[in-house]
Amino acid sequence: MSTQAQIETKLQAVFAPAFLEVLNESHMHNVPPGSESHFKVTVVSEQFNDQRLVARHRLVNQALADELAGSIHALALHTLTPDEWFERAGATPDSPQCLGGGKK
Repeated sequence: MSTQAQIETKLQAVFAPAFLEVLNESHMHNVPPGSESHFKVTVVSEQFNDQRLVARHRLVNQALADELAGSIHALALHTLTPDEWFERAGATPDSPQCLGGGKK
C-alpha cells in the first residue's frame, strides 16, 4: 500500500471526516520521481469542534505516528471543523514552492 493510501485509510478510520484530501506534493521538492515524502492533508471533522489548532494537529500526528517516523519528511495540515470548512467555501491555501535542494 502506498504511503498516500496509508494516510487516507488511517485518517478515515480515526476521524470519520466529512471531507478528506491527501495530496502528494513530493514533486514540488528535490526528491526522486515517484517519491512519497511531502504531503498536504485537509481533514474536516466534527472531532475538531472545541479543539485548538495545536490540539488538532497533535491528533493527526498521533494517528500518523508510524508514517511520520518513517518516510514522511513534510506534512502540511489543514484541520477544520465542518463549520470552518463551510465558511472557507471548501478552500485551503496552496503550498509554497520549495526553495531548497536546488529548486531555486
